[in-house]
Amino acid sequence: MPNERLRSALARASLTSPVTAERIGVDPKTVDRWVGGRVPHGRHRFALAAMLGEEEDYLWPVAPGRDQGSAQSGAEVRMAYTHRADVPLAVWRTILQGARRKIDLLGYAMLFFPEQHPNLTHQLRQKIEQGCAVRVAVADPAGPHTAERDNIEALGGTLPDRIRTTIRHFAGLDELPGFRLRLHQVHLYNAVYRFDDEMIVTPYLVGAHGYQHPALALRRLGPVGLFEQYAQQFERIWDTTQPVVRQ
Repeated sequence: MPNERLRSALARASLTSPVTAERIGVDPKTVDRWVGGRVPHGRHRFALAAMLGEEEDYLWPVAPGRDQGSAQSGAEVRMAYTHRADVPLAVWRTILQGARRKIDLLGYAMLFFPEQHPNLTHQLRQKIEQGCAVRVAVADPAGPHTAERDNIEALGGTLPDRIRTTIRHFAGLDELPGFRLRLHQVHLYNAVYRFDDEMIVTPYLVGAHGYQHPALALRRLGPVGLFEQYAQQFERIWDTTQPVVRQ
C-alpha cells in the first residue's frame, strides 16, 4: 500500500525522488519504493523525518520494532497547550487550509472560531464545492444543558446568545449539500475541531471559560488511539443532534 503520508510530506517540501535520494544517499528508485509502501531502514527513516520536519511515528506508524499500540498513543499528541488561547492562530489556519475531505466542529458556542477567521464562510464554501464535508454541532441555545453550562461558567446568561451568533455566522452555507449545522442536547466534556487527520481537542475544566481550557493538537496515526476516540465521540453525539430551525 502506498505511503500517502510520505508522498504528501515530500510534495509539501517540493522534493522529488532524485533530490531526496541525493540528500539521503540512496538510489532514486529506493525513494520510489519507500513512497510505494516499503519501510526504510532505521537510519533512513530518521534522516527522512528530520529532513521533512515530521515525526517518524507519523510517517511510519507500523515500522519494524514499534508495536501499533505504542505508535498510536502518545505519538498522536503533536502539541499540548496550557490554554486554548495559547494555540497560535497560524496553527488553526494551517489545519483549516489543509482540510480536503472532512471538517467536524463540536462545542457549545465556538464563537471564537468564526471570529478569528473573518473569511471562514468563504473558505468553507470553497472546500465544500471541492468535495469537503463540513459538519458543525453547537449546543441548543434553549436547552437546559446550555443554561447549566452558562451557570457553571458564570456567564450571566450570555451563552445562548453566543450560540445564536455562531449560527448566524454559518447562515450563508445552508444551501450547500456538503454543509450541515445541527444542535446537540448533551453535556460536553470537551470540544472537538477536526480537519481530516488533524484535530484540536479542548478538555473542559470545571468553571473555566472556553479560552482557559487546555488544548491538545492531535494527528491521526491509525484506527486506534486518542484521535479515533474523539472522532467516535463526535459521531455518537452527532447521531443525537437536531436540525437548526432558522427564524
